[in-house]
Amino acid sequence: MKRVAVLHGGISAEREVSLNSGRQCIGALREAGYDVTPIDVTADLGALVGALQSARPDVVFNTLHGRFGEDGCIQGVLDWLQLPYTGSGLRASAVAMDKVAAKAVFAAAGLPVADHRLLAPAELEAADPFPRPYVLKPVSEGSSVGVHILRGGDNRRAEIAQGWKFGPAILAEPFIPGRELTVAVMQDRALTVTEITTALAFYDYEAKYADGGSRHVLPAPIHPAAAAEAMRVAVAAHQALGCRGVSRADFRYDDTQGEPGRLVLLEVNTQPGMTATSLVPEQAAHCGIAFPQLCAWMVEHAAHGP
Repeated sequence: MKRVAVLHGGISAEREVSLNSGRQCIGALREAGYDVTPIDVTADLGALVGALQSARPDVVFNTLHGRFGEDGCIQGVLDWLQLPYTGSGLRASAVAMDKVAAKAVFAAAGLPVADHRLLAPAELEAADPFPRPYVLKPVSEGSSVGVHILRGGDNRRAEIAQGWKFGPAILAEPFIPGRELTVAVMQDRALTVTEITTALAFYDYEAKYADGGSRHVLPAPIHPAAAAEAMRVAVAAHQALGCRGVSRADFRYDDTQGEPGRLVLLEVNTQPGMTATSLVPEQAAHCGIAFPQLCAWMVEHAAHGP
């Protein structure tokens, strides 16, 4: 029986999401017939290495999210220990987590991305970087942590700038009207297109993880040409970054002038959520892949190295 260590928890802003993902995957992996050792990851790196050496897993199943979990840090530790792990390697993880670096890779591959500016907080406090509405986001966070949309009449710009705690730079982008789409990729296969709707201001952390925070419609009710293009771009982005295993590409789809509309790639998530409300398990199920089967596929495609 293959031994699998499941890493969950971590020390990022997404710790609770990771604990939830871990619980779901631990149960699914046991159902799939693996010998599973859960490891709650804390700030004690020595304890993590000790737990892995004690467990002696054949594969590490990574359900860590956010900083240190999907930005190449834990991937580097596992590479050092020569342990195969699920998901992308160090290089792809680090580049995908850095939204500016990822945009450069996508643009070089000819994929559609939004215009952007990098700002110091003082620059934001002084002036709008784009005509409103525009979006402000951290360079290296996930799950919409720290994301703000500033619309006409919104007077929070100085408050956001003064309270910024997500690194020295703020990423600003024009707001793209339309719809929120996402596509899961398994190695070189796009599963389907999901449209995400929410009654909240936008698809933020609460919308992602609270019960009833969002509604997922799959396959997305969009023009067939747009759906095919979203799936093509998702696979191309996965390949451009050098991702392994499962990833998820997020898009804005501007159909305000009619369909087929304009598709804009926002980012690729190399550690998609694996909770009960997560998008990748939902798309897999739509394609006839049960959750234990999805987790087993990820184990069997685990590797280490760049």
